[in-house]
Amino acid sequence: MTTTAPLHGVKVVDLATLFAGPLAAAFLGDFGADVVKVEHPAKPDPSRGHGPAKDGVGLWWKVLGRNKRTVTLKLSDPEGAELLRRLLADADVLVENFRPGTLERWGLGPDELHAVNPRLVIARISGFGQVGPYAPRPGFGTLAEAMSGFAAATGEPDGPPTLPPFGLADSVTALAAAYAVMLALRGRDLTGRGQVVDLAIIEPIMAMLGPQITWYDQLGYVQPRLGNRSNNNAPRNTYRCADGRWVAVSTSAQSIAERVVRLVGRPDLVDEPWFATGSGRAAHADELDAAVGGWVAKRDRDEVVAAFEAAHAAVAPVYDVRDILADPQYAALGTVVTVPDEELGEVRMQNVPFRMSDSPGEIRHAGRRHGQDTDAVFGALGLTGDELAALRERGVI
Repeated sequence: MTTTAPLHGVKVVDLATLFAGPLAAAFLGDFGADVVKVEHPAKPDPSRGHGPAKDGVGLWWKVLGRNKRTVTLKLSDPEGAELLRRLLADADVLVENFRPGTLERWGLGPDELHAVNPRLVIARISGFGQVGPYAPRPGFGTLAEAMSGFAAATGEPDGPPTLPPFGLADSVTALAAAYAVMLALRGRDLTGRGQVVDLAIIEPIMAMLGPQITWYDQLGYVQPRLGNRSNNNAPRNTYRCADGRWVAVSTSAQSIAERVVRLVGRPDLVDEPWFATGSGRAAHADELDAAVGGWVAKRDRDEVVAAFEAAHAAVAPVYDVRDILADPQYAALGTVVTVPDEELGEVRMQNVPFRMSDSPGEIRHAGRRHGQDTDAVFGALGLTGDELAALRERGVI
C-alpha cells in the first residue's frame, strides 16, 4: 500500500469476532490502515470455521481477514491486558464487540484505555448497544434483522417473516462503523481527543428501511409483506424466462413503466387512468404482472434483456455467483479481484466496493493464519524472544 492511501499511518486494533466488527476493520484496512487482528490463543475467530473450507482452510476468513496482521492474546489474563495496553499506546482505533461490561471487567474499559492513549477512537459494536435493558444480552445480526422491522416486511404476503441467507445486518453495521470511525478521526483532528462510538447492530439496518417509522407515526400505516412487489410502483417483480432463468423488472419512473407495457404488447394500459401514478399501477399489479410475465415466459433470458435494453426499459438478469464472474460489467469495474494467499496460492473475492481516482483501495492479501504475526507485532513493542516464549508457554499469547 502506497503512502497515497488515505488511511496510511492509521493503526487499527481489531478485537472483534465474527462479522460486523471484523468487516468494519477490513474496510479500514482496504484503504491503507495497519490493522492488527487480535484473537484468543486457543479460540480463533469463529469465522475461520464458518461455511465451506478448502483443505481445512476456512474461506470466509480469507475475505474477512484480508489486509490484517494476526496476533494471539488472552485479554482476560492480566499480562495479556497489559500487553494490549502497550499495543494501544500508539494506536488510532480500537474495534471491539464484546458483550457490554466485558472489557471493563478486564480493566480495559474506555476510561482506562484513554488514560493510556487519549487520542484513541474506540468503536464498540454490540447487539443492543452499551445502555438499556437489553444491553447485557448476546446479540447477532439475525436478531437485528428480526427486531429492526426487516423480517416483518420481507417475504410473501401469505408467508412467514423472512431472514436473509447472509449477514445483512452485520454488513450494514460494518459500513456504518467504518463511517463512524472516520467521523471520530475527523473529530479528533479538531479536538485532539479520541472518543467512544457506541454502535448497536439493531440500528443501522433500521436506518436502511426507509420511512416506516414516519409512516406509522403520521398515518398509523404498517408496511406489509409484499414479496417482490412494491406499494409504490408496478410492474416490479421477478419473471421467469422460457429457458428457466429469471429477470427482474423495475418501473419506478413513469416513462419506464410506459416503455415496458408497450414492449410487451399492452400499449392500451398507458391510457388507463390508474396507470398515471406509481400507486395506481401498484393497485393493478396482478394485471401488469400477467402482461409482463406472459411476454417474458415466451422468450429466453438473453432475448428478454436485449429487448428491454433496446426499448430503454429497466431490466436485470437474476444472477448467481457464476453469472457474476462471467459478466463484462463487473469485469470492467474490477468488482472481483484475485488476491495472493500463502495457503491457497490465489483466491478471488469482492474488491473494495468503490473506486477513488487518486487514492484507491487495495486488497493486498487474504486472511492470514491464526497468530501468524504475533512475534513480529509484540517483538516491535520490545519483547524479547525469551519473553515471547514464556508468554506462549503460559497461554497468554
